[in-house]
Amino acid sequence: MIPVTKAYLPNKDKYQSYVDRIFASGWLTNNGSLLQELEQRLAEYLGVKNIILVANGSLALQLAYKALELKGEVITTPFSFAATTSTLAWEGLTPIFADIDPNSFNIDPVKIEAQITANTSAIVPVHVFGNPCEVEAIQAIADKHNLKVIYDAAHAFGSEYKGQSVLNFGDISTLSFHATKLFHTIEGGAVITNDDELAKKIRLLINFGISSPTTITSVGTNAKMNEFEAAMGLCVLDEIETIKQQRADIWQIYTEELAGLFQFQQWNENGQNNHAYAPVLFESEEQLLKVEVQLKENNILARRYFYPSLDTLDYLKTKQVCKYSRDIASRILCLPIYPNLTIESVKKVIHLIKSN
Repeated sequence: MIPVTKAYLPNKDKYQSYVDRIFASGWLTNNGSLLQELEQRLAEYLGVKNIILVANGSLALQLAYKALELKGEVITTPFSFAATTSTLAWEGLTPIFADIDPNSFNIDPVKIEAQITANTSAIVPVHVFGNPCEVEAIQAIADKHNLKVIYDAAHAFGSEYKGQSVLNFGDISTLSFHATKLFHTIEGGAVITNDDELAKKIRLLINFGISSPTTITSVGTNAKMNEFEAAMGLCVLDEIETIKQQRADIWQIYTEELAGLFQFQQWNENGQNNHAYAPVLFESEEQLLKVEVQLKENNILARRYFYPSLDTLDYLKTKQVCKYSRDIASRILCLPIYPNLTIESVKKVIHLIKSN
């Protein structure tokens, strides 16, 4: 079977060497030495000031909302994974959708301002498939209306904008380190901010609000990453350049072979592609469904990602209709892309798509 993605597993002996350190120390979680080492290395690699490692990407978003004390309505994109809006709803916030740009697949800054009301507290854009949003235009809107900006950067590990990490924009950016991501820690995530006081606040939030063995400073939760996950992260980070290059090579074949036949995501001209995903846009949903069936018949699992458009979810009880998001969601398919996917397999995928 050729899945749409596959978790990268490092050398077993290398991982075992980190596990041996865990067993020797007896320290399994709660800000252990491996976690501290991974935070330091990630901050250096990504070029960010404060990175707080957490249990998963959804908790990273919830911590961001809590740390910034959001209330009321939050403007976000309808074209994203469910976690972007479900975390808002979970925290008692109301997602308000601004439609996307049909070329970049990112939230359209022009559509944001029309959705702002007296109840709006923040904007939560998504760097879709790692493609940097129009961060300067979004920040200008936020500054004008005194709003916070939290970037759901789950796909944007290693993405850059104008030569620096895209994670440096907004009040907070969040990452997912789920097993299927470009960089992973089995499960995990991170909160990134340039604000030292905000970082300090988030570190309290992830550990029940406990500031010392005898002091509970604030409300908090348990959002800590454990040492076994940090060990996996250290192993994967050692090999991240190889991982990125293998993905880039696969993406290059897709774009060369399918150019002119399908629409590809238009990348931000100031951004650098991290090749985390390989989305293609079909002319119609009918064509997509036909190809999806043929791929499955040949043991190839592509994915309709993101589908459905989040403005169609019944539990959100929204009456908004985001036509571009709904259209893109109905016609997009992410193709297999992961390290160690053979060129032969990539060409098989291409052949089957072209045969329709």
